[in-house]
Amino acid sequence: MSRGTSQIRVTHLTSFHLVFLLLVGALPLRASDEATILANEEIQGETYDIVILHGRVMDPEQRLDSVINVGISGGTIVIVTADQLKGRRMIDASGLVVAPGFIDILSYDPVESGVWTKIADGVTTNLAMHGGTVDPDQWYRAVARQKPPLNYGASFFYNQARMRLIGDRYAASTPAIRKELVEVARKALRRGALGVSFSLEYVPGVTGEEIIPVMALGARHGVPAFFHARYSDMEEPGTNLDGLREIIGYARKTGCAAHIGHINSTGGTFSMPRSIAMLDSARSAGLDVTACVYPYTYWGTYLNSARFDAGWQERFHISYGDLQLGGSRERLTRETFLKNRRLGKLAVAYAIPDEDNRVALRAPYVMIGSDAILEPGYNNHPRASGTFSRTIAVYVREQKTISLMEAIAKMTLLPALRLESASSSMKRKGRLQAGKDADVVVFDAARIRDRSTVEHPETPSEGIHYVLVGGKVVMDEAGLHKNVRNGSPIRGHIVE
Repeated sequence: MSRGTSQIRVTHLTSFHLVFLLLVGALPLRASDEATILANEEIQGETYDIVILHGRVMDPEQRLDSVINVGISGGTIVIVTADQLKGRRMIDASGLVVAPGFIDILSYDPVESGVWTKIADGVTTNLAMHGGTVDPDQWYRAVARQKPPLNYGASFFYNQARMRLIGDRYAASTPAIRKELVEVARKALRRGALGVSFSLEYVPGVTGEEIIPVMALGARHGVPAFFHARYSDMEEPGTNLDGLREIIGYARKTGCAAHIGHINSTGGTFSMPRSIAMLDSARSAGLDVTACVYPYTYWGTYLNSARFDAGWQERFHISYGDLQLGGSRERLTRETFLKNRRLGKLAVAYAIPDEDNRVALRAPYVMIGSDAILEPGYNNHPRASGTFSRTIAVYVREQKTISLMEAIAKMTLLPALRLESASSSMKRKGRLQAGKDADVVVFDAARIRDRSTVEHPETPSEGIHYVLVGGKVVMDEAGLHKNVRNGSPIRGHIVE
């Protein structure tokens, strides 16, 4: 019998049988078992705020995959059981998957134009870890005023701080500037930033002299460093492998955990087997290194970024016609490329081999992150609206690259584990267990799919039936409930 099967069967035992087996030593006593016993003894006959009935409940941490019931009250999952439950609201999830709400670990600020397609894609926690803020107090206050429907948090964004002080992405820093940047980072971490974020490709002037002191600070605060690597191709000089060696070297020198953002478009494109092998080796040596991907065969960024500096055609094996303006049907020419570059428009680039996605997804420490949120005007990549549904539709159901349980883990548990050392709030996320936050998504595994396209990145996903944030139903059979704004801030350990 597998470990997962054993745990699933335990969930079907009555509290009496469970107590007996634990007492005689037939089963090891775990904290979760003890909580379940107490719940069964103390809550018999209770009426919960919400009961989700007869769903296929999937919890990656316990490897639970069973048709059982979930009782929710006061924003918390109170009980997960085969017993019949009573609720003020009863949700029949027959034939549907009940999972922890998805955590977007590589998103941006939760703007009003983008949070609702996130909800429709099953996302209950939106973390601006690619980018973020220089001033967490100001950032969290501004987001709280918007009353977002999902949970939110942010990293300290080194690029932004550096550009404010230097103003030239190619310029070198001075010792005085580096000292000031460390102090800005220190203040941000003391005010609740969840990590430190570097986008090296976009600010080529950044050097290790700047990065190492900030990562050392992150290590002392127990927060990870998030990287957009310096290189995104295999053309010399400067390759994906060089970019990963750089980041791994910083992790080794500082002891800071490192996360490689969207490795399928930066750090692994055209080199994924070797890139993953490099991360495997670093992890085997004891380094805390993880990565994420988004499930698309095309990346997207702003045409006026350093990514489109001279030589981009050779580096990415594409030309003007392989670029499409986000939010339109327009493929670019040399003339329209130059025009839209001056305007700072975002274009998608058809330049990711699908096999790179499959190789990355099979790595057990690679999770899902969208690298996008829908902004006004919709000049966006469709990953802003469809990342999580597409992961299941394409790489679980169609290609069978990973299992459904693995996909759910990559969208819930792994992001939570990545940030647990930074925030105790994340210990209550990414699990479907008694005592955890009632962030829940209910979906049809046979029908869930993305519908967003390059032309229409605002199109919501389908196949998701219910989304709960903090125990409140934000989406159900009637659609999105835009009056339900139950998102909570997720902040790092504040020491001041």
